[in-house]
Formats: sequence, C-alpha cells, structure tokens
Amino acid sequence: MTLVFDYQKAAQAVLDTEIAGLTQLSQYFNADFNRACDAILNNTQGKVAVMGMGKSGHIGNKIAATLASTGTSAFFVHPGEAAHGDLGMIAEGDIVLAISNSGESSEIVSLFPVLKRRNIQIISMTGKPNSTMAKLADIHLCIAVPQEACPIELAPTSSTTATLVMGDALAMALMEARGFTAEDFALSHPGGALGRKLLLKLENIMHTGAEVPKVTADALIKDALIEISEKGLGMTAVVNEQDEVLGIFTDGDLRRLLDKRIDIHGTPIGDVMSKNPRHASPSLLAVEGLNMMQERSITALLLCEDNKLVGALNMHDLLKAGVM
Repeated sequence: MTLVFDYQKAAQAVLDTEIAGLTQLSQYFNADFNRACDAILNNTQGKVAVMGMGKSGHIGNKIAATLASTGTSAFFVHPGEAAHGDLGMIAEGDIVLAISNSGESSEIVSLFPVLKRRNIQIISMTGKPNSTMAKLADIHLCIAVPQEACPIELAPTSSTTATLVMGDALAMALMEARGFTAEDFALSHPGGALGRKLLLKLENIMHTGAEVPKVTADALIKDALIEISEKGLGMTAVVNEQDEVLGIFTDGDLRRLLDKRIDIHGTPIGDVMSKNPRHASPSLLAVEGLNMMQERSITALLLCEDNKLVGALNMHDLLKAGVM
C-alpha cells in the first residue's frame, strides 16, 4: 500500500509557524523603529542603500524597490560587489540599511569600518540583538522569530517573511509621514494601470482635427450618416460656423429615427439631433471621462473649450488606452 504524503498539513504548518512569527513582530515596533524612521525621513539629501547577502539580499532588493516607489529614494547594493568597487555608489549623507538574520554576515561586517570612517549612518536589521551587526550599527531593528517554518530549521522562511514585513512597515510608515499620495505613486509608475488612471488626460487620447466627426445643423441626415461612417466614432457633433456645439447625433439616434420613418435624404440633421449634449474639457482625467460616460450611459464624448469643439473620443479609445 502506497502512503500518501499530507501536503496540505505540511503547508498549514508553514502558515501557522510564519503567522506566529509575525504576531510577535509588533513588539519590535518600538523606540528603535521610531529612530530609524526619523533618521530616514530627516535625511532629505541622501538615499537609503539597502544591502544583504543570499536570501536577505533578495528580500533587501524588494524592500529597496518598495521604499523607492513610495517616496523614499533607495537602491540595493550587493555586499560582495560593494567590497570590489560598488561601495562608491554610497555617498556621504546616505544611510545604509544592512540586513542579515544572523547579524554576522562577513561580507557586510567587513564594510562597517569603511562606512563608519565615511560617517555613513547604519541601520541594521537582524534577528540577533547581540550580533556584531546589531552592536556596530547606529540603529538596530530586530526581526527575531521563534522558529523557521523549515522542518529542519535551515532554510530561511519565517525569518525572511519577518524581514519583508519589517521592511514594508518601515516603507509604509515613511510613506504616511511624508503625506505621499496616490498621485505621487502614479508619477513613479507612469507605465502601470494606476499611472494611466491618475495621469492620463482626455487630451492625450482624443481625436482632433479632421478625425473629429462634425456637420452643420443644415446638413442632411444622409450627409451626417456619411460623416459618422467615415470617422468611425459612432456619432457626429452638430456645430455652427464658429464650431460651437449645437447638438449630437449618434448611432442610437439613427435607430430611433428609422422607427419614425423620417426621410433621411431631405431632413436637416438639426431637426433630429440631440440638443445640448454633455461634453467635457480635454484637461479632464481620462478616468473621470470614463465615469461620466458610464453614469450617462453614453459611448462617445465631445471635448470642448469655451463651448467650441476641439476633439472627440469613444469607449474604444479609453479601452485602447488601458483606462478601462
């Protein structure tokens, strides 16, 4: 009979062990944590150089990235490379955040004398308050956990999770202290979905010039239909000679018109257009334009300045731009 290993039980044991480690992490959000936050927040001229070896290095890389994207200028330096020239990346006025669960990483400890000589402040993050790194650092953040989730107590598991959480706590505390906003976040993430939502304006995606469908009020319905078909936005604006918007005629208006059996070859569009259509400013955020269209159940939007038509777009344009 083949014995089946209980994978779920093993996974649950990992979760329980790591949760237990994180639960007691709150005791380390203490005066030293405050000092670390103050040191970084008040260091307006320098950057935070994060370093760590092995698994601590992988976590440190993520912490540096989180700090950098939430308002704290930071970068990662590999300790091994630092000893062979990359230490030049760290300038006077910077702060070093050195990570090691044991607190005895030789590659990092060997850098301390040089960092001290250059008056660079050091914040260590270790699981051993009496370790070399903890004692030599200006500020120590403890990340000790009762045990690793690894059943043989060798693979960094609970300790790396605790390190990551401490790093996140540090980054988020600094983010709130700075008053860092969603708009600030978007500025450092212009290629992401949030960046598109918070930075992209209607003027960045609207159709302009000859691409904008428009006819005058005396144009026949059939001519308006040709304009709609050629421009492909599912509607046409109706304007006067000064390009001031008088109305709009859409595909939906056409369907309703056909039910009334109106002569499209002899009736001016001004007689059947929807008057005083909702329009928006080109400077409006694209996401706000989308909200406006959804609230009004419309699929196209005219863009005006001083009531003069300057552009147009439809839902497909917003979808293509990644706003939806």
